[in-house]
Amino acid sequence: MSAIGRLDAQLAGAPQRATPVEPQPRPANDNIDREPTVGAKTWLAVIGAALGAFLAVLNIQIVNSSLADIQGAIGAGIDDGGWVSTSYLITEIIVIPLSGWLTTVFSMRRYLLANTVLFMLFSVACAFAQNLGQMIVLRALQGFAGGVLIPLAFTIIITLLPKAKQPIGLALFALSATFAPAIGPTIGGYLNENYGWQFIFYVNLAPGIVMLAMLWYALEPAPMRLGLLKHGDWAGIATMAIGLAALQTVLEEGNKDDWFGSPFILRLAIIAGLSLSLFLVIELRVKEPLLNLRLFLRRNFALASVSNVLLGVALYGSVYLLPLYLSQMQGYDAQQIGEVLAWTGLPQLLLIPLVPRLMRRFDARLSSSSA
Repeated sequence: MSAIGRLDAQLAGAPQRATPVEPQPRPANDNIDREPTVGAKTWLAVIGAALGAFLAVLNIQIVNSSLADIQGAIGAGIDDGGWVSTSYLITEIIVIPLSGWLTTVFSMRRYLLANTVLFMLFSVACAFAQNLGQMIVLRALQGFAGGVLIPLAFTIIITLLPKAKQPIGLALFALSATFAPAIGPTIGGYLNENYGWQFIFYVNLAPGIVMLAMLWYALEPAPMRLGLLKHGDWAGIATMAIGLAALQTVLEEGNKDDWFGSPFILRLAIIAGLSLSLFLVIELRVKEPLLNLRLFLRRNFALASVSNVLLGVALYGSVYLLPLYLSQMQGYDAQQIGEVLAWTGLPQLLLIPLVPRLMRRFDARLSSSSA
């Protein structure tokens, strides 16, 4: 065998060495560079939940510009008419802290759909109230169902959307938190002047049905965990409900009744102080509290909570007091009050859609501090 043949044979039996490959540039449209995609069902769930929160917050303020007409229709005096709003707020503020636990018990889908249906039913029932007592009870039931829609909308946005898409979901939620109370008296005033005060409550039907269909289709069913009812923090629930109801009544009715010059307000203030103090003790001692109050030891959570409280005081306080001032002191009718308050809501409607882009380009702390 020639030398060339022997060389060929050796090369054929020898293991082949891999030829080095030059790294290729990754295409710009590679999956790694793409933002996470979100399915249509997820967006339907987010939009439906945000719509529910919008309706729940809207109904806090929608009656304010038409309160004088509602009082006349149900035979309530000027001082007693405030209970039309107060009863809604009391039950709403009680059910919001309960929503997290009740969602675990009954599942997100069942709990949210059931309260959406109840919210629409009690809304229509308010239009048929014949006296102040009936209106207070029906508004309280409406608030108890509507209060569920607010925290669960936020929960759906945070749990279903990836982090890159959450600014869009939070912008939708902001429409309920900031725009709804500002535009509520405007919608209420228009409906009251053109169709009658009953349509203030009928207005929930059409968007409520759309919301119900979205959530019915988009939310996945999950099993109930009714066994958790046996181990519920019932002492904490009772003290929280009593304390918040008493405190809300003091804050709503105190000015009208000369604050602590009224024995009724004084007793409620004492009940609120004792109940809420006992609630704090219970929540810090039980193994499975209704609310994990130790979260307030986290700086960011505590500061964000304080900021939200201050925002709520400024936003809801002005939207509540201005309609009363315009109607009782200036003699404005419902539609005129709505036209005045519309100027506080329209700038928010224009700016809120820009929030997701601002959060992408700038630090969220800079955007929020500029306000």
